[in-house]
This record gives sequence, C-alpha cells and structure tokens, in this order.
Amino acid sequence: MNQTLADMRRDYTREGLSEAQAPDEPFALFRQWFDDAVRTEQPPVEPNAMTLATVDADSRPHCRVLLLKGLDERGFTFFSNYQSAKGEQLQARPFAAMTFFWPSLERQVRIEGRVERVSEAESNAYFQVRPLGSRIGAWASPQSRVIADRAELESLLMETERRFLNQAPTCPPHWGGYRLLPERIEFWQGRASRLHDRLDYRCLDGHWSRQRLAP
Repeated sequence: MNQTLADMRRDYTREGLSEAQAPDEPFALFRQWFDDAVRTEQPPVEPNAMTLATVDADSRPHCRVLLLKGLDERGFTFFSNYQSAKGEQLQARPFAAMTFFWPSLERQVRIEGRVERVSEAESNAYFQVRPLGSRIGAWASPQSRVIADRAELESLLMETERRFLNQAPTCPPHWGGYRLLPERIEFWQGRASRLHDRLDYRCLDGHWSRQRLAP
C-alpha cells in the first residue's frame, strides 16, 4: 500500500540547540551553521539555496528558490532582474523573508527584514565573475514576461550572443543585487517528537535580543 500524506513524517534526532551554544548576535551562528551545511549537504542540495518570499502591491504573497550570493554585517545579498516579478514586488513592498533548510543537519533558518538594492559597483563586481552564459542570459531573458515558446527564448539568446560576439557583456541596467537587512532571524533545530528547538533573534535600534520560542 502506498504511504499516505498523513503518514509521511521523519523524526529529528541529530542534536539540539541550547542558549549556551548561541552567541549574543545571530550572524556568527548563521555562519557556523552555513559552514556546517557546506561540509555536510550533498548534491542536489545547494547549501546557499533559500526560499525568498515577497508580497505584491495587492498584498498577495509569492515565493521562489534563489541562491544567496553575499553575507556581511549589513545583511544577506542576492541578485536578480529588477524588472522581474520579484523586482516589481520589492519595488512596491520593500520587505521580504528568506528560509534556508538543510535536511542533513535537520536545521532551518528564517530571516525577515527590509530589502534595499546594493550599489551599482557591487552589482557590477558580481556580474563580472558570473559564467559567460549567465551574463549573456541576463541580457537575453525578459524575466517573468510571457513568451510564445522555447524557440523565442533561444532566438533572443542567439541575438544577444551575436551582439556580444566581440565584447564582454557589461552589467545590464535592469539587473543587480538586493540586500535583505535582517530584523529577525530564527534558528530551528529539529528534535524528536516535534519538540524542536527555536531560538529567535530580534533587532531593535541596532541591538539584538534573543528568546526561545515553543515549537
């Protein structure tokens, strides 16, 4: 008999998360967990993959999986087409949430905060280290727009390849980075019987506080 959805579950028994293991600010813990994920997670899992949630002008939520491309004391950086659906949503409502899930470690991190564009210099610097195909694709694809079929996209790609045949693609004006400035970061460690550990950090006036949440 096939397993039903109601019967599908996994008990988490790897380890716990105590206050003694957690620093006063969340970035050090995130870096530690991220490094653990890089060492532990195996393909097809990508340690820097995260689900990004945004809200449109009508307050309807949208989410998709992206790759984190930068982290420093300012926040979490990702890149996209500014004219895409997510770009329009962030223009209308400059707030977002992101979630990282590392199944081998039985860990999840949720991050919420305001989003701003990174500087043009930061966008240009990252764009130049992308693979050539990705740089061409950033020019070729009218991201989130309706197209007739795959042939139309391939035609746009060939046209763009001809355009940059004898020159390196520059960063498109409609493409660049975003930085989520965290106001809340929650660390979730799976535990047995769904009694998970949840440590929740909140930032107020530049100072972080930490509290434990019931699972």
